[in-house]
Amino acid sequence: MLKGIDPLLNADILYALRAMGHGDDIVIADANFPAETMARSLIRMEGASGPRMLEAVLSVLPLDDFVPDPALRIEVVGDPEAEPEVCREYREILARPEHGGVPLGKIDRFAFYERAQQAFAVIATGEPRLYGCVLLKKGVIRPD
Repeated sequence: MLKGIDPLLNADILYALRAMGHGDDIVIADANFPAETMARSLIRMEGASGPRMLEAVLSVLPLDDFVPDPALRIEVVGDPEAEPEVCREYREILARPEHGGVPLGKIDRFAFYERAQQAFAVIATGEPRLYGCVLLKKGVIRPD
């Protein structure tokens, strides 16, 4: 255990988050996501839900404030305006002041897959709900 570090953040996740540079993407994927075939680097965390993993990652990862959508989800196929419950939870987590009050954007499923294939890493969770994937773009920590 480490002081001040969420216990869900194991050594592999901490390494990936620290090694990422400004503008790199990381995916938190649900259990249905084709993580094995998509990921350049795969971190398995099947015991965690998507929202719980998002909270843990955001406890140490700054999001990019130079782009309009530093957090993206997959649009519902056939109903792009729908917001699944898991995505509502993601939106509420991202909206918290401690996470920068970032809105949750959305993109087409295949555009999300293309971005995921270029992402620094994919964290494969056990999130069972459909559309439980989120892509995060790393930002910078500004000196005071």
